[in-house]
Amino acid sequence: MSLILTIDTALDTAGVCMAQDGELVHSVTLENQKDQASWLHAAIREMLRKAGYSLNQFEAVAVSIGPGSYTGLRVGLAAAKGLCYALDIPLLAVSTLEIMAWAVKEEATGLICPLIDARRMEVFTAIYDKELKEISSPAAMIVEETSFASLLKKQPILFCGNGRKKLEALISNTNAQFTDTSPDASALAQISYNHFQLKKFANLAYSEPLYLKEFYSPQRKE
Repeated sequence: MSLILTIDTALDTAGVCMAQDGELVHSVTLENQKDQASWLHAAIREMLRKAGYSLNQFEAVAVSIGPGSYTGLRVGLAAAKGLCYALDIPLLAVSTLEIMAWAVKEEATGLICPLIDARRMEVFTAIYDKELKEISSPAAMIVEETSFASLLKKQPILFCGNGRKKLEALISNTNAQFTDTSPDASALAQISYNHFQLKKFANLAYSEPLYLKEFYSPQRKE
């Protein structure tokens, strides 16, 4: 039996949940990305109170490691690390793109390609097969009419995530399939349980968010 706390603050909707052997016990979500930092710890306390559990019952903390919102990733990982240090339990770091792919794997007939909007015509993306084996590693890319052309010649690709809209406007290939299905708390709960069983623990001291590209902040004019 394994009770795992999951934290996902990578995208627009944040969520925390507690899961027993990959099955949800309780979860809380937040739609407003700007409030994640002040919301997160209060949400965990309230979730524990309602479910009748305590922090020291968790055996691991799982976090969506990125790519995604720069601020959201830092908030989530900092909270996860702090809890792991305090409770002396392992950290499970899960790719946000893998979580997105997991959520749509039952819809896929070929490959799965999650796409996260990275502004302008850029996206964060990776490619998986139906068993969630990584075919193409997470990367930032500029979406063009020829994007994924060689793969689409061979087999269908199911595109998901908020970045799919950029691609949908450019590609007319019949092998290009699109879905608006978004991951819920159960996706991270199930993946993190698999990682826990395989002891795929992250290095607590050196784990960093998977940004995929450097954060840029323009200097303010004096």
